[in-house]
Amino acid sequence: MNLVIVESPAKAKTINKYLGSDFEVLASYGHIRDLPSKDGSVQPDDDFAMSWEIDPKASKRMSEIAEAAKRADRVILATDPDREGEAISWHVLDVLNKKKALKDKEVQRVTFNAITKASVLEAMAQPRDLDMELVEAYLARRALDYLVGFTLSPVLWRKLPGARSAGRVQSVALRIVVDRELEIERFRPQEYWSIEADLAADSPPFTARLVKHAGKRIQRLDVRDEATASAARAAIAAGAFTIRSIEKKPVKRSPSPPFTTSTLQQEAARKLGFTAQRTMQAAQKLYEGVDDTGGLITYMRTDGVYVTPEGIAQARQVIEERFGPAFVPAEPRYYKVKAKNAQEAHEAIRPTNIARHPDSVRLDTDLAKLYELIWKRMVASQMESARLDRTSVDIETPDGLTGLRATGQVVAFDGFLAVYEEGRDEKQKGAETDEDDDSTRLPALKEGATAKVEAIRTDQHFTEPPPRYSEATLVKKLEELGIGRPSTYASILTTLRDREYVRMDKNRFYPEDNGRLVTAFLEEFFAQWVEYDFTADLEGQLDQVSEGDLDWKVLLRDFWSKLKPATETVLARQGVIDQLDEAIGPFLFPEKPDGADPRLCPLCGTGRLHLKASFKMKSSFIGCSNYPECRYTRGFGAGAGAEEAGSDRDLGVDPATGNPVALKIGRFGPYVETAAEPGADKPKRTSLPKGWSPATLTLDQALRLLALPREVGIHPEDGKPITAGLGRYGPFVLHAGTYANVSDIEEVFDVGVNRAVALLAEKRAGKFAGRGAAVAPLKDLGAHPETGEPIHVMAGRFGPYVKSGKINATLPRGTTPEDLTLEAALPLLAAKAATAPKGKKVAAKKAPAKAAAEKKPAAKKPAAKKAPAKKPAAKKTAE
Repeated sequence: MNLVIVESPAKAKTINKYLGSDFEVLASYGHIRDLPSKDGSVQPDDDFAMSWEIDPKASKRMSEIAEAAKRADRVILATDPDREGEAISWHVLDVLNKKKALKDKEVQRVTFNAITKASVLEAMAQPRDLDMELVEAYLARRALDYLVGFTLSPVLWRKLPGARSAGRVQSVALRIVVDRELEIERFRPQEYWSIEADLAADSPPFTARLVKHAGKRIQRLDVRDEATASAARAAIAAGAFTIRSIEKKPVKRSPSPPFTTSTLQQEAARKLGFTAQRTMQAAQKLYEGVDDTGGLITYMRTDGVYVTPEGIAQARQVIEERFGPAFVPAEPRYYKVKAKNAQEAHEAIRPTNIARHPDSVRLDTDLAKLYELIWKRMVASQMESARLDRTSVDIETPDGLTGLRATGQVVAFDGFLAVYEEGRDEKQKGAETDEDDDSTRLPALKEGATAKVEAIRTDQHFTEPPPRYSEATLVKKLEELGIGRPSTYASILTTLRDREYVRMDKNRFYPEDNGRLVTAFLEEFFAQWVEYDFTADLEGQLDQVSEGDLDWKVLLRDFWSKLKPATETVLARQGVIDQLDEAIGPFLFPEKPDGADPRLCPLCGTGRLHLKASFKMKSSFIGCSNYPECRYTRGFGAGAGAEEAGSDRDLGVDPATGNPVALKIGRFGPYVETAAEPGADKPKRTSLPKGWSPATLTLDQALRLLALPREVGIHPEDGKPITAGLGRYGPFVLHAGTYANVSDIEEVFDVGVNRAVALLAEKRAGKFAGRGAAVAPLKDLGAHPETGEPIHVMAGRFGPYVKSGKINATLPRGTTPEDLTLEAALPLLAAKAATAPKGKKVAAKKAPAKAAAEKKPAAKKPAAKKAPAKKPAAKKTAE
């Protein structure tokens, strides 16, 4: 018998069908061991000895695998084909050896890039030994991350109150976000004017822009004031124009390569609005497969764009069948990765069977969208180039002093554009080159024809700062810099949010004050470890370890010999906060327009403001040097108005009551206040929600806050009121003692009864899930016409769904639960039922040990030989 060990149960189930009765396939449920989160798990003084701890949930599973290994003739480690997969196999092998389950057993390692019968059988025919160089690269990475985390983080805690922790790669990613914010704050808008004219030359009207004025060539930013724009307008109005030249230029556009992990995350963010984590979760399911047909895509953690000859041939066949021979290039397309440290041997992400069109696969919403994206990208990557006819028309006055240009293009042949076009990142407005937007189509024109001016437009613009990073652009930046690996991008971004070093607003990263302070601290005292090049070079050294060109212990010794002294120096240093205050003074105290001292205390008028730390409150803040006589304090933030944000100010008068409304800065942050309500002995006040700037707060915003909590309406089930308000943990709706979070503060002001009921139902469903408590449906649709089962609309943890018997179908995005009809629900249920595994049985729950003992007489064998029954350990999902 052959024992095959994989990571996930879904993978095990599929592979077991391919291999037959001579094989037993078991899952380790992902990583089974990790370094304990305590000091001493990596010991530099003992040649970097590492103490591993087995996950309690994996302990029982590994005992089952060990028993199976003892019965087997051969053990095959078949985890994922990357460093993490190699590491999981190494951990499993090490544990089995310690359990003495591999005595005289043959142990082999196999890898396959897709979970298909052909791929699995081919891999089984080509076993190899465990790649210890890949394992050592994994060990080095884990040791580095551990040493940085458990060495730098205590320094932060002791020297910078309120800081969470510092990770090796996360700190560099945070610096990228902070550096972009600094660019934005330093940016000064530049005025410029655009001048366009609508012309006709015995043709329909077309638009041209000014490219020459007073005999000089004009770039986009050259017209910087209204006077120049007016002079150019007058010159166009007075001029007689003739078409001097028409240039037609054929242009080819080639398709993008198939997806890597990074480009998949970027495109899914641009086109589907998925976070990196959501993309990888969906990709994992597509890789493992959702039915008996096996995996739908190849392995999704890769930085290579290589595609097997079989995959290319299949793509070319599909293209010819679906689009015709003209769309198939004469030669197959082969791609190379431009990113640093790419491992070219890894195959790109593509469908395992390209002939399986997205329309023929029934999948849940996220999986269907991602599969379609992957399929289109792969097919397009092997299609013929698009051919465009780009036209430039130059129109001038007889003296040549004033010139206009019109550009446009015509798609002569769609090529790959018939299937897919890559999304584009935003670019800074006003900073474009002299190239026009040539996406418009021009009418038929002739050289020498007279062009009549029909209208002239002069518009004022201002250049804009570089855009903040989205998930797509930040992943792209990390890849360009060679920081992190494809499998780490999702966790990097998640960690930054979880530590509250950044926040997401309209899908853009904004650094929080704590994040900026941590970055400033690290740049001031640990500059080397947050340098982009240093982190990228370290990734390169880890790749050298995986290739066998560098000893992993040598890498660790060199790293530790520099990090340890640096941390000891900072721990011994006095006046760290004062040094930070000086280093980031321009951020904390920006220059005032009138030239006054930005550090002058606005309360006492004599003290100076400084960065201060409260170890008792575990926070940092701005305070006055005259403390305790002057107790002025505020949080810190940069940009115009930061000083005013730290001062109390009147906002106006409440028109309903006639009472003044004021912004005040307290010890715990800014808040708004007005006079006490009748019968109350304290003023009415409320804190500003996260994301609202004290510097730009208006009277209208303050009145909306002071009106909270507000009554949303009456709950339809029990007639009790629903209210909406702002609490310690953010905006919420409240009903009968149940609080449900609202997505953002703006929704609190206009959330309606239907939305509030759905939020509360979701909260209650999550709160009582698994406790046997019945959850009331949002809506009863009646009985199913075929089965007679009742159909209900329910609130689930991940959104509303429709339920009938054992079939649950998620509602499409944008569907309001209260508006769903029986006619609309039936197709959803039918589609879900069609994708459910055939013959699936619900396993009966095991009786608790105590209950089993009461029903069955105790065994007569000595108790020591048989442990009491235990509750099955919770299963761990594959990583």
